[in-house]
Amino acid sequence: MKRRTSHPGADPVTGPLRRSPPLLLQTLLVAALALPAGVAVAPAFLGPSPAETAPATPPWHQAPGSLAAPGGAAAGTGPDGIEPLAAAAPVPQPGPLAAQLNETLKTAGAGDFTGVVQDALTGEVLFDRSGDEVRVPASNMKLLTAAAALRALGPERRFSTRAVAGAAPGSVVLTGGGDVLLGAGESVPGAVLGHAGLASLAQSSVRALQDDGVSVPLTVQLDDSLFTGPALNPAWNLEDVAAGEMAPLFPLALNSARFDPATTTGPRPQDAAMGAAEAFSAQLAAAAGAAGLTVAPGVTRVRAGTDDGGTRVLAEVQSATVGQQVDLLLRTSDNYLTEVIGRMAALAAGQPGSNDGAVAAVLQQLADLNIPAATLRAADVSGLALANRVSARQLAEVVRNMTSGADTRLRAGLAGFPVAGLTGTLGERYVDDAATAGGAGLVRAKTGTLNTVIALSGYVVDADGRLLVFSFVGNGLTPGAGNKTALDRTASVLAGCGCR
Repeated sequence: MKRRTSHPGADPVTGPLRRSPPLLLQTLLVAALALPAGVAVAPAFLGPSPAETAPATPPWHQAPGSLAAPGGAAAGTGPDGIEPLAAAAPVPQPGPLAAQLNETLKTAGAGDFTGVVQDALTGEVLFDRSGDEVRVPASNMKLLTAAAALRALGPERRFSTRAVAGAAPGSVVLTGGGDVLLGAGESVPGAVLGHAGLASLAQSSVRALQDDGVSVPLTVQLDDSLFTGPALNPAWNLEDVAAGEMAPLFPLALNSARFDPATTTGPRPQDAAMGAAEAFSAQLAAAAGAAGLTVAPGVTRVRAGTDDGGTRVLAEVQSATVGQQVDLLLRTSDNYLTEVIGRMAALAAGQPGSNDGAVAAVLQQLADLNIPAATLRAADVSGLALANRVSARQLAEVVRNMTSGADTRLRAGLAGFPVAGLTGTLGERYVDDAATAGGAGLVRAKTGTLNTVIALSGYVVDADGRLLVFSFVGNGLTPGAGNKTALDRTASVLAGCGCR
C-alpha cells in the first residue's frame, strides 16, 4: 500500500519572502486573499500592545481597504501594514470551545483524532483530546525539523557550492555544501529555487583558471562526501521512493532533486549529485569554449582530503538563506529538502551528516526548547516514515515556540506555513465547503498526509483577536474518506470562535 505525503497546491518560490518584524502577531490575514498568486504573506507578530477594546467587527476578519506593498505600509497601520493584537483580548473558555470542536473533529469511517489547542501567549491548554498520545505525524514532522534548523543553523545561514582546483592540472572538483536548490543556469539573486546557478559557478571557474594560466583540457570531478550513512533511509517504503516522494540524499542537487523545476511530482533522479555535476560540466564546457579551452567528457567522483580532492577554491555560489529554505519546505512539504536541511542542522550541531545525526539534532533542539520529548520516536525528519511517533501537544508546543517563544530565530519559519485557501499545501483547501470558508485566509497550518494519517498543526487569530496554536492528528483513518474536511472545519471553528 502506498504511503505518500501530500503536495496539493504546491507553489514555486520565485522571489524572496517578505519578512515581518520579530515576535509575529497574526492580523489581517484576509488581506492575503487580495494578493497576486505566488506572493507569500507574512503575519506581523509584534507582541502584545497595551490593553484595547476589540471592535465589534474585528479588522483581521475584514477585507482591508488598502494593502501595504513590500517594504511599505498602509495608511494608519504599523510599519508592515498590520496592527499588533492586544494582550487583553479574551481567551476562549475551554467548555464552549470544546463543545464546538467536538462537533467537527469527527472521523469519516475508521480511526480517530487527537488534538490540542493552546493560547499562544500564555500556553494555557484550552482543548485537549488525548493530546499526549504519540501518533504517526506524517509531514507535521517537518515542523520539528524546521525549528531545529532555524536554531542550529540560524535563519541567515547560506550553503556554498564550490569549484575547487584538483591536484591534477586543469581538474575542477565540484564540491557539494548542502545546497539542493541549485539551478542549471545563472544565479538568480531574488529566487529561492535557483538562487545559486551552475552556469555562474562555471563562468567564474573559467576566469580563475585563465588567471592561473591553465591551457590544458579541463576535467570535472565530483566531491559529494559531506553526508554519511545510507543515502536512503531503510524506514522509507520503496514504493514511495519509486513514486518520487523521496530519493537518495546528496549534499548538492538541481531543483530539490527534480528533473524539471516546474514539475514537483513523479519520480526523482536517483543520483542527483551526479546529475548536478554533469550539468556543471556542460556549463563549464560552454564557458571554457568561449575562452579557448576544452573540457574532457565524463565526471568522476573523488573525496575531500584525498590526493584528487584539491583545496584551492576557484569559485563558489551561495544558496538562499536557511530561513527561506525552511519557508519553502513547510509550504510545499518537500521531503527531500527537509531531510537535507536536517543533515545540515546535524553537521552544525557537531553530529554526523546522516539520518541518525539529523534525528539526534532535532531531539536535542526540542530538549533545549524545554519541549518534553521522552515519548517521541523519530525514524526520519521529514515524516515520510510510518515509524515516527509525535503527540499533538508536542507539535502545538513547537508552533507556540515559533509564534511566541523566547528564541526569535524561530519567527523566520512562520511565513512558510500554508495559508488556508491561498498558498502551498492548503492552496486547494477551504474553497469548496461552506463550513470551512470562515478559515480561508486566516488559518495558517502545516499539513500532513499519509494513507491512513492526516494532521494539521498551526496558528490562527480568533474572532476576539486572540492568537491560538493548535494541532490535530488522525491515525487509522479510512483512506479517501474526507477527513481533511473535518480538520479544515475544526480549524475554521477556531478562526470564528469567541467561545465565551
